[in-house]
Amino acid sequence: MYLHKIFSNLGYCNSNLPVITTRLGSKGKIIKIVKFTTWTYTSFNWIYDLWYDNKIKHVPECIDQYLTPLALAIWIMSDGAKVGKGLKFCTNSFSYNDCLLLIKALNNNFNIKASIQLAGKKDQYLIYIWKESMIDLINIVSPHIIPEMKYKII
Repeated sequence: MYLHKIFSNLGYCNSNLPVITTRLGSKGKIIKIVKFTTWTYTSFNWIYDLWYDNKIKHVPECIDQYLTPLALAIWIMSDGAKVGKGLKFCTNSFSYNDCLLLIKALNNNFNIKASIQLAGKKDQYLIYIWKESMIDLINIVSPHIIPEMKYKII
C-alpha cells in the first residue's frame, strides 16, 4: 500500500485504495496480494527506453545515478528478504552482468559489500548483502522503510 500511496499522492494512479486478495502459497501459507495500475504518461517513455532493449529488461549502465537511499529502501521492501544476518535481493530476471552493475552501484554509492549467488535455476541470480554491510545498509534505508517492512532489515 505504501507504493500506491506514493503514486497516488503524485497523481500517477487512482486514489481509490486497491483491493487486497489472498492466495495459498507454498506449505499452505496464505499470501496477500495488492495490485494497482498506474496511468500512462509519454513523459516517462525515457525510463522504459533506459530499462528495456527489444522488450527485454536489463539494468541500465547508469543505475548508480538513480540508486538513492529512497530507491534502495523501495527495492528492499519490494524484492528484499532477510537471510541469516544478511539480506538478499531477488534479481532472478536479471543477467549476471546486470547483477554486477547493481553490486558496483551499491559499493560505489553506499560502500555496501555484496556478492552474486545462483538462485537455484540456470541463469538466475540473487544479490546477497554481506552481514558486514548490514549496519550501514540499515542506517541508509531506515528513514524510508515503512514500519510493516522493518522486519526485512532488523
